[in-house]
Amino acid sequence: MTKKSVADQIGVSAVAVGQWEAGTANPRPDNIDSLARVLDIPVAFLAAGRPYARLDAADAHFRSLRRTPVSQRDKAISFSEQIWELTYALEKRVRFPAVDLPGFSAGEVRQTDFPIDPVGAAQALRRQWELGADRIPRMVRTMEQHGIIVTLVPFAGSATATVDAFSTSKLPRPIVVLTPDRAEADVYRHRFSAAHELGHLLLHSDCVPGDTQQEREADEFAAEFLTPRAEITPLLPPRLDFKKLGELSTQWGVSVDSLLRRCKEVGAVSDATYRRAHQRLATLRASGLFIRESVQGYPGEVPALLRSAFEMAEQNGLSFKELAAELRITLPRLRLLLGQGDTRPELTLV
Repeated sequence: MTKKSVADQIGVSAVAVGQWEAGTANPRPDNIDSLARVLDIPVAFLAAGRPYARLDAADAHFRSLRRTPVSQRDKAISFSEQIWELTYALEKRVRFPAVDLPGFSAGEVRQTDFPIDPVGAAQALRRQWELGADRIPRMVRTMEQHGIIVTLVPFAGSATATVDAFSTSKLPRPIVVLTPDRAEADVYRHRFSAAHELGHLLLHSDCVPGDTQQEREADEFAAEFLTPRAEITPLLPPRLDFKKLGELSTQWGVSVDSLLRRCKEVGAVSDATYRRAHQRLATLRASGLFIRESVQGYPGEVPALLRSAFEMAEQNGLSFKELAAELRITLPRLRLLLGQGDTRPELTLV
């Protein structure tokens, strides 16, 4: 909501709302009640004493930054702050996996002797996480097992249609937010996005949102992490062969598009052939071949850490209502943060 829309519903000026938001003035008690009603939050959400994370928009890596309006990036940042608040509350009750990300420590990434080039970093992280050289069967679950918080929820309505994915290492745990619009459309692109954000967390402690060099390095990291060059190169066809690429796509859990880029990188196809191949691929998809699959058929690619932590805490006495009260949010908002959606039945008048 804009300041003006909030102000109009409360009956004050947009300047006043801006002053409240900036902290230069406090709303009257009756305005606080109106704010809570308009914003659909408990009054307690606006009070002091709540665990509160502050994250600047410049502290997050956004994929497709140019297509993401500032207002939607702000929604994404606020969502990340609430995800950390939820994680903080659950960690008081449940022991999470330790963060196993080279150089990361409580919201800071310090320089180590870990490789800083994308390919070397991907190879080294595979060794550190003992992943071997074969396909990573569950990309998202692997990240969660090493202490990274990953979410996949429609956190801001239509905002997720343009917010592709984003991540931050500036909170006490690294957070990666993936959006269901992309995951529902293509599980392989979803896996690549997760690996891309992992690359940012590992390589780019000094975040430069939208920087083409950092985005290119994150792509290089993701490609090497998912399809190690030494392993995939001997398997790539010596000339363009979509049937073979389709088989490799299923085998390695990456898109045919990604494998085409690999063919170009290793010199198996020329630039001209690469461009024609993409045109041909679009035609084949339009005719019903190489259909993209949803993440729903791949449970290991749907985040589960936060939900599992709550279920464990719930078994030991924590209720939805108690946790929502502690976070000072509504029950539907808590369900959203946990990736459960709103379970209330939808009713209409007859």
